[in-house]
Amino acid sequence: MATKLNPYISFNGDARQALEFYQSVLGGELRTNTFGEYGMKGTPDEDKLMHGMLETPGGITIMAADTPPNMPYNPGTNVSISLSGEDDAELRGYWEKLSSAGQVAVPLEKQMWGDVFGMCTDQFGIIWMVNINQQG
Repeated sequence: MATKLNPYISFNGDARQALEFYQSVLGGELRTNTFGEYGMKGTPDEDKLMHGMLETPGGITIMAADTPPNMPYNPGTNVSISLSGEDDAELRGYWEKLSSAGQVAVPLEKQMWGDVFGMCTDQFGIIWMVNINQQG
């Protein structure tokens, strides 16, 4: 799998509806996971999307999630850039360069879904997410 670059959009509770709309426009396969699937069952946020991904036959990928309850939702700053794939060395290299002069929000480490993931803001204020697939 080659490294992918795609937008990652944060929503305020309507990520599923947005991704379903984008699917109706662009076609493709939509996969989603809720906060309830990852430890927040029984909470008001259990049905909100922790992660959703639309992949189209034409090669378009859009990822999205509802803003977690402990994070602020700031329209206008709700788009991040996601790098994902299986090439550990390549993605770690990107991470090191992107985060070196920036600010790390989530250290690059193994996460509850099984992949290695990190999130940082580079020195220009752009939010980057790096996900190294460990299930391949």
